[in-house]
Amino acid sequence: MTLAADTRPATLPGLFTDLLRVVRSRLPHATPPAVSTGDALVRAMCHDMRSPLAALESVLDRLDPDDPRGPELLELARAQAHHLASMLRTADATGGASERRGVRTLADVVRASVAASGLPAQQLDLRLDDGAADVEVGDARVQRILTNLLENAHRHGGGRRVRLRADRRGDWVDLSLTQPGVPADRVLGHLSRTTPPVDLTGLGLWSVQRQTRELGGRLAWSQGEDGDFTLVVRLPDR
Repeated sequence: MTLAADTRPATLPGLFTDLLRVVRSRLPHATPPAVSTGDALVRAMCHDMRSPLAALESVLDRLDPDDPRGPELLELARAQAHHLASMLRTADATGGASERRGVRTLADVVRASVAASGLPAQQLDLRLDDGAADVEVGDARVQRILTNLLENAHRHGGGRRVRLRADRRGDWVDLSLTQPGVPADRVLGHLSRTTPPVDLTGLGLWSVQRQTRELGGRLAWSQGEDGDFTLVVRLPDR
C-alpha cells in the first residue's frame, strides 16, 4: 500500500507527457508556404549584391588622380560594375521586370533575349528553322527562360562560344543551347532544385526549370563526344 501510494503521483506526469506527445504526433502539420519567385529574387539580390557594392564603394572612395594605382583601381571598379550588371540581368529575367503584353514571333523573342542577356553578338551562333521562327509567343516566360540561359552562359562561359538552335517538331518547339566547358553536374544540380537557392548562384537555372514546367514544357540534356554540353527546353506550341 505504501509502495503504490509513493509511486502513483510520480508516474502521472510521465503519462501526461506521453499522452501529449501522441496527440501532437497525430495533429496535421502545417505545410510551410512555397517561396515565391519574387521573394527568392529579393533574398538572393540582398545576399549577392552586398559584397560587390561594398567593394565598388571602397574603390571609388580611394580613387585619386595622383595615385599611381589609379588604372588598377579603375579596372577593379569596372569589373565590379560588370558583375553587378550581370546580376541585375539575371534578376530581370527571373521575374523582376513587368511582363510585356501582346503576341510576338519567336524570332522577335530570341532577338530580345539575346540583347537583354549581354552576350556579345560575336560569341553567339544562332539558327532558327523556318517553322520555329514564325511561331507566335504570347507568354513573357519564354523570353525569361531564354534570357536566363544566355546570361548564364555569358557570365560563366569564360568567353566560350554559344550555339542556340530553335526547331519546330510537330506541336513542340525545341530551344537548344550548347556550350563547351560546362560543368554538367553543377548545372543539373541547379536545374533539379525544388526550392530556390539562397543567393543568385543557380537562381536563373532554378527559374528556367520552374517556368518551363509552368508552361507545360520539358527539359533534356546531352553531352557530345567533344564534351560540349547541350540543354534543351521543349515547349508546347499552343
